[in-house]
Parts: sequence; structure tokens; C-alpha cells
Amino acid sequence: MTELRPNQSIKLLQELHILTRDEKLNQDSRRKLKQVYHLFNFIEPLLKDLSAKKENFSLVDHGAGKSYLGFILYDLFFKEHGSGNIYGIETRDDLVKKSTALARDCKFDRMHFLNLSVEASMDDSSLPEEIDIVTALHACNTATDDAIKFALQKKSQYMVIVPCCQAEVASVLRKNKSPNGNSLSEIWRHPLHTREFGSQLTNVLRCLQLEAHGYQVTVTELVGWEHSMKNELIIAKFNKDTNKKKAAEKLTSLLNEVGLSEMSERFFIS
Repeated sequence: MTELRPNQSIKLLQELHILTRDEKLNQDSRRKLKQVYHLFNFIEPLLKDLSAKKENFSLVDHGAGKSYLGFILYDLFFKEHGSGNIYGIETRDDLVKKSTALARDCKFDRMHFLNLSVEASMDDSSLPEEIDIVTALHACNTATDDAIKFALQKKSQYMVIVPCCQAEVASVLRKNKSPNGNSLSEIWRHPLHTREFGSQLTNVLRCLQLEAHGYQVTVTELVGWEHSMKNELIIAKFNKDTNKKKAAEKLTSLLNEVGLSEMSERFFIS
């Protein structure tokens, strides 16, 4: 059974429809809360590390949706810490307005919500020039890759990404059935395999891209596979000692081997 964390706002959980008005959890909300807590366990050490180094640290959550993650992070960490800002980036204006109102009602003064795409947020003056942590959970279309690009541009110390939408790689694989005349394309000859291999390959390329930019990358499960098939969690920490050149060489080589050299701009190295 999922237990609430100490000092957690009951009002917030009710407004997020995680708790009922009589402070009960149903099966769906219990599962949702368990997943958010699990993700918080990964992010909390990163926040502690940042807060020990600087006072006014920042976190941007791309594709924020209803901002479950942002609100839980603020309630469990930012509120008590007394500094730091969270920015929720979301394209649906109605969700931005609801989140803004909820933050105001909860007196979460250092939460900010912007009605922007990930791409547009890169040049928006409302955001600081540097962002310490970037999160992106199931950001659709090109948003996962845009979030990575945003984090690189903002010189982020950490990224926490649950990747989504790998269809673009699959479409190029489908087009190039026999790269370099070898038999490697048998791995994705059948449409189902194209989709599954494309998904796996996209995330491998993303990890190599991050390493080529100086990040130490960890890949793990977010929750049990029984809850979600989109379950991969990528955590990246900037580390100046990372062998960027070797990762860049591997990335370029892999793109060439599987016939994806035309996508080198998407998985840019520098």
C-alpha cells in the first residue's frame, strides 16, 4: 500500500485528484502516486546535490501536462528548502492556466508555467539562461529530442527523461531496408520488428548523443513493466571527464552501420 509522505499537502493531492475529498486513494490514483514517488526517489538526490552547491537552482519540466511531477517535487522538496524554481512547459493553454491557479492557491510561489512548445522555450526570455535540471516524461512527437537539445543549450547539470515517440527512426529504417548491402537489416525486416528495433535504437542513439556532449548516462526502469511499456528512464549527469570523442565516434559509426546517416543532424554531436 502506498503511504503518503510526511508533511505532504492533502489539499494538493485532492486538487490533483490523487486523493478523494475524504482523503482516500483509489486503485488508479494509488498507482499514479506510486510512480511519481518512485521518480521522486531518483530526482531527490540530484536536487540535494544542487542545493548544496547553489541557492537559486532551477528545474524545467517539459511536456508538463497536469504537472503532477512538478507539484510533487515542489511539495516534497522545494517547499521545505525555501529556494529554487520550477518551470512547467506545456503546449495546452488550459492546463497551463489550471496549473498556474493551483500553484497560486497552494502558495507555491516559485512554480511557473509557460504555454510553449519545447522548441519555442529555447529562446524564451522568461527562462533563465542556464537550467540545472531538465525533466521530460513521455514528451510526444519530437519533444523528447527537443528537450535534450534544450538541456544541452541551457548547460544543464542533470537530465531525467522518460523517452517517447521513436517513430522517426523507424520510418527511416523502413525506407533503408538493406543499408550497405549487408544482412543487418534483417533485424527490422518485418514491420513489428521495425517498430520495436526503431524504439530501442532511438534511445541508444540518444544515450550516445548525451555521452558525446559530456554526460554520464544511466538507463533503468521507471516502474514495473506491468504498468507501462514506455518504461525506460534515462538519467544523465554532466561529467567533464567523460570520453566525449569516443562516444561521438560510436554514434557516427552506429548511424552509418544501420543506414541512418541522414539523421546525424537529429542526433547532433556539436
